[in-house]
Amino acid sequence: MARMHTSRRGSAGSDHPAADEPPEWSDVDADEIEARVVELAEQGHSASEIGLVLRDEGVKGTPIPNVKLATGKKVSEILEENDADPELPDDLYNLLVRAVRLYEHVEENPQDHQNKRALQNTESKVRRLADYYRGDAIDEDFQYTYENAVEII
Repeated sequence: MARMHTSRRGSAGSDHPAADEPPEWSDVDADEIEARVVELAEQGHSASEIGLVLRDEGVKGTPIPNVKLATGKKVSEILEENDADPELPDDLYNLLVRAVRLYEHVEENPQDHQNKRALQNTESKVRRLADYYRGDAIDEDFQYTYENAVEII
């Protein structure tokens, strides 16, 4: 499938190894994993950051290579169950951060036409994603502006 704002195709991402159960060396209880996920969310980590921390540090020193295999639930599902999910979905939040960074760069460097175009494309993606999430994950009256994005971030 082609990318949104170019005619090129994207490179394939990495594949997880096909596994049905967690490895033998990672024998941490599912309740402990869920408690650690909620603890990390309360510290301000996003779902993807939580996965990285669990992979690297683990729970009580034991790494968790795949939360879904260990608990039967995704990190985002665990966060929803414990009312610790973020106010914005991760993909929309990351695009807002990128748009703010590009906007500030373009303000300082008005001659940078390449990044002006990148800002237009990023803002377009934010608006599309906001339309997708409107009503479910974000407020019905959410509108993207630079000022709103800075306030959210």
